Amino acid sequence: MDDEQLGADAVAALRRLIQFDTVNPPGSERAAIEWLAAELRAAGVDEVTIAGAEPERPNLVARLRGREPGPVLGLLSHVDTVGADPAAWSRDPWSGDLADGCVWGRGALDMKSQTAAEAVAVIALARGGWRPARGELLLIAVADEEVGGSGAEWLCAERPELVRCDWLLNEGAGAQIPYDGGRLYPVSVAEKGVFRFTLSTDGVAGHASLPTIADNALLKLAPLLERLGSRRPGWDVTPGPALLLDGLDLGVAGGAAAHPDAALAALAAREPRLAALVEPMLRVTLAPTMVDASRQLNVIPAVARLHVDCRVPPGIDGDAVRSRVREVLGEDGYRLDFTETTPGNGSDPETPLMEAIRRWVARVDPEARCLPSITAGYTDSRTFRARFPELVAYGFFPQRHQSLYDTAPLIHSHDERIDVRDLALATTCFRDLAVELLGSA
Repeated sequence: MDDEQLGADAVAALRRLIQFDTVNPPGSERAAIEWLAAELRAAGVDEVTIAGAEPERPNLVARLRGREPGPVLGLLSHVDTVGADPAAWSRDPWSGDLADGCVWGRGALDMKSQTAAEAVAVIALARGGWRPARGELLLIAVADEEVGGSGAEWLCAERPELVRCDWLLNEGAGAQIPYDGGRLYPVSVAEKGVFRFTLSTDGVAGHASLPTIADNALLKLAPLLERLGSRRPGWDVTPGPALLLDGLDLGVAGGAAAHPDAALAALAAREPRLAALVEPMLRVTLAPTMVDASRQLNVIPAVARLHVDCRVPPGIDGDAVRSRVREVLGEDGYRLDFTETTPGNGSDPETPLMEAIRRWVARVDPEARCLPSITAGYTDSRTFRARFPELVAYGFFPQRHQSLYDTAPLIHSHDERIDVRDLALATTCFRDLAVELLGSA
C-alpha cells in the first residue's frame, strides 16, 4: 500500500501491457488479458473471470467482495489500441520504454495506463488483505473499444450479472488544465452523441465538355459548405457544462451558464485554448468531412453528397438535430439523411462519487479545483449507462504533471507517452476512492 511502491508497480505493469500488441483490428487481446488475470489471481483477488464472444478477444472481470451488502464500484478500461507507424515514432511503439521520466508506447495514454493503474490498485488492496466493509469492488478490462465497443456490449448484454455496478470510473477526463493561476481537474459526467448525416443535392448529368447544358449537383454543395464554415447552431447547455461554466468564475452577469455567448467571450479572453475545448460542449457541432459526386471525371454529376460528422449533447434527438441544421443551412436546396444515430448519454453530476473525487483532489492538490465536463467523443460508459440506468459513470484519470494541452495531441498520434508521476497519482486515486467509498472490513 506504500505510494512509492504502488507507482513503481504501475510503471512495470504499463510497460508490460504496452509490449502486448493489441492493435485493433485485429485486437488479439487474449495474451494481455491472461497476463492481467494471472497477476490478479497471484495477489489473492476473490474472483477473476475471463469471458467474451471470441476466443482471442476475451474480457476480464475481477471482484473483491465486501463483508456486508452495499454499492458496487467498477473500474473500467479497454486493452485494445489504435495502430502506430513505427517510422513516425522516436521509440518503438510497443517497447514500453522508460525514458525522460515517461513510459512510451501505443496505449500509454489511451488507455493501457488506466488499465495498469486500476489493476495495480486492486492488486495492492487484495495483497494487503483489504476487503470492502460494504459492497464490492470490480475491475473490468474489455477487449474491443476502439472499433465498435463490442467488449462492453457483449458483457452488458450476455453477462450483466458480472458487471452490474452502481458507480463506474472510466476514461474521458482528468488531465489537469492550467487556469487562472491554478489547476482544474475535469471529470466527464456525460458524452455527446453522434448523429452523422448526408446532405444530397440534385442536378442533371451531362458531358463535362459541355457544362452549360447540364446542371452540376456538385456546385450546389458550395453554399452549404460556406454556411457550415461560417455559421453555428444555437446553444444546448446541459447540466455538466453548465456547472463547468459557472465554476470557471467568469464574472458574467446573470450567470455564465445562462449566457453562453458572454461566457465564452470572457473565457476566450482569459484562456483561449480552454475556450476552444468548452465551446463544443455547449451545442450541436457540424463538421463536413467527405464529398462524393461523379464517378467519372468527364461526367457532370446528377447527385452530389456531403457527409457531415454531427455531435450532439445528451437529450438531443433527430428532430432537434434537423432543427439545428436548418438554423445553419436554411430550409431548401438539399436532402438530409441520417447515417448514424447514437444519442448522447450522461450521469447526474452531483453524487457521492463526485463528492469523493472532489475530496481526493483537495487532499492531493489543495490549490486545484475539480469541475464537471462533457466528452466530445464517446466511450464504453455509454454502454453501461444504457444497460444499467441507475448507474453513475464518470470519466476520470487524474494527471497533474502532463496537462490536457500536453496529452491531447499525443492520443492516437506518434510518441504517445505518460509521465510516471501521473501514473502513480492515478493509481493512488483508484486505491483511495475504493477505500473511501466502500470502507475497510
